[in-house]
Amino acid sequence: MDDVSNFQIRAKLRGYPLEFKTERDLFSYKVIDEGTKLLIDEIEIPEGGTCLDLGCGYGAIGVTMAKLNPRGKNYLVDKDFVATECARKNCELNGVFNTDVVLSNGFSHINNIKFDLIASNLPTHVSKETRMQFFKDAKKQLNPGGKIYVVTVNKIKPYIERTFEEVFGNYTKGTHDKTYTVSWATG
Repeated sequence: MDDVSNFQIRAKLRGYPLEFKTERDLFSYKVIDEGTKLLIDEIEIPEGGTCLDLGCGYGAIGVTMAKLNPRGKNYLVDKDFVATECARKNCELNGVFNTDVVLSNGFSHINNIKFDLIASNLPTHVSKETRMQFFKDAKKQLNPGGKIYVVTVNKIKPYIERTFEEVFGNYTKGTHDKTYTVSWATG
């Protein structure tokens, strides 16, 4: 697949002018959505850490993390082939080479890696069971003291709070607006 991108987004994220090539079938392919921007602005990148953008899409979160974490290792993972191809191209386009882009359903192809940070713009259309499994898997893959950050639509914030308390034993509500809330927990 030589060129999967039909659309282009330019954005300034955490002070970096970035460019993303996208494809029609990907989430928010014309503009970086507000939830993703809130998440990017909120996450604290551990210097030299191992970071994961789970469900990376075309890579806005992962590319920004890689820019902020030049001495660390950054993984961008998605179960969609087109998404991973776009993410791979966007890493190259933005000059971030401290990344691995992996085609994986959740943690299935990265289950031997421990992370200092996991970030995800969680889809709203998955079941509570799928989300719960995601959080349990994330807990297993976080280094001690590592953090998981998610952005969700506000209507599922109470579920996220309960689930983080159950799985991680803690919950922090971060930035929010009228539609989205960033939440995190420490592993």
